[in-house]
Amino acid sequence: MVRKPSTAASEVTPLRTLIVEDNVQFRQSFREILENQFPEMVIFEAGDGKEAFETMAASQPHLVFMDIRLPGENGLELTKKIKAQIPGIVVVVLTSYDLPEYREVAREYGANHFLVKGLTTGDEIAAIVRSFFPGR
Repeated sequence: MVRKPSTAASEVTPLRTLIVEDNVQFRQSFREILENQFPEMVIFEAGDGKEAFETMAASQPHLVFMDIRLPGENGLELTKKIKAQIPGIVVVVLTSYDLPEYREVAREYGANHFLVKGLTTGDEIAAIVRSFFPGR
């Protein structure tokens, strides 16, 4: 019996990603960018912190795109909690407010990257994802 050599793609677990964003239109647009760049990616969505934690428990994502301004708890605090529970998870903070103090707190709370909404292209988003997950 001859066995086919396994391919790297068949051995790679699909990247599970959670988008935490309260603006439904932005969340859908961001999802489309990810789906176009990474058709194999499994994407989950949450509109606030409570939903984010529930979705995280069920989906166990590798990557989280986290908006700062959310109903209830802000995304920076959520990032801190997530990184305390799951240090290896990759969190990319999303914001329309490119303020030095936000960047500093995001870094302090363990965010892996800081992304300004509307200033980043789909190719740049893909490059950010690939920098954390080479071969994707």
